[in-house]
Amino acid sequence: MSVDGKIAIITGAGGGLGREHALLLAQHGAKIIVNDLGGSVDGAGKSDAADAVVEEIRAAGGEAVANKDSVSDKAGAKRIVETAINEYGSVDIVINNAGILRDKSFKNMTLEEWDMVINVHLNGSAYVTWHAWPIMYAKNYGRVVFTSSVSGILGSFGQANYGAAKMGMVGLMNNLSREGASHNVHTNCLSPGAATRMTAGIPGSEIDLDKPDPGNVPALVSPAVLYMAGEDAPNGRIIQAASGRFASDMVYANSGINLGTALSAEDFLDAAEDALDMTDAAPKTTFWR
Repeated sequence: MSVDGKIAIITGAGGGLGREHALLLAQHGAKIIVNDLGGSVDGAGKSDAADAVVEEIRAAGGEAVANKDSVSDKAGAKRIVETAINEYGSVDIVINNAGILRDKSFKNMTLEEWDMVINVHLNGSAYVTWHAWPIMYAKNYGRVVFTSSVSGILGSFGQANYGAAKMGMVGLMNNLSREGASHNVHTNCLSPGAATRMTAGIPGSEIDLDKPDPGNVPALVSPAVLYMAGEDAPNGRIIQAASGRFASDMVYANSGINLGTALSAEDFLDAAEDALDMTDAAPKTTFWR
């Protein structure tokens, strides 16, 4: 899990999961760019949250600098990576953690609320990674972590924008894990669960941040990030992490049916149940297994 001496960008690291990721990687010797705009859960406003985390890291003997740019701004994403280059000379690790929520049922959601969540989660992760990617690719070393969610992988009521962005992370990871493999740039996804400002704001949540459940704190998620950021990181995997429990998600598919090229629509309708039968399902990495 060595990250000693590595330069790590962690977005949305002013609190919650990102803060714990930053503290843990710094504890293991990484030099941290603590990025956080410092806004509220819905993305409004600014604060000095990033500075506070930098102070924590430095007080513990680590190295860190703050950056307060928005990941969803193309120029801001570039400046995040430039902060790493200007302060430490390179970038080795990108942990895309920044996010906001605008939860509503799809029929009640505005297109502006759709765009805002997609732009921060999916586009923001892509923007930051895009600026760091050629640096890591050229030096044959890089570790990228995207933050997905069960809201995308499995679905969640009232989070169509968030879930779409989070499943988009999986698609982006699937492609980049292939593109970076030959140059030792590994890309993975985290699917976390913890009591944070974001999860506390989900309708129906019973989370009390003033009296957090010690079994549901963000620090219990971060060991998975340390693993995915390290030299022995896997490539192209999804790791679930919540309350000290860890697991992995993967795409499975059945062997399918072959109706030939002369099939009619009725042929498929007659065999549709066989096409959906998952009895022999197995991990899938290509179009046909």
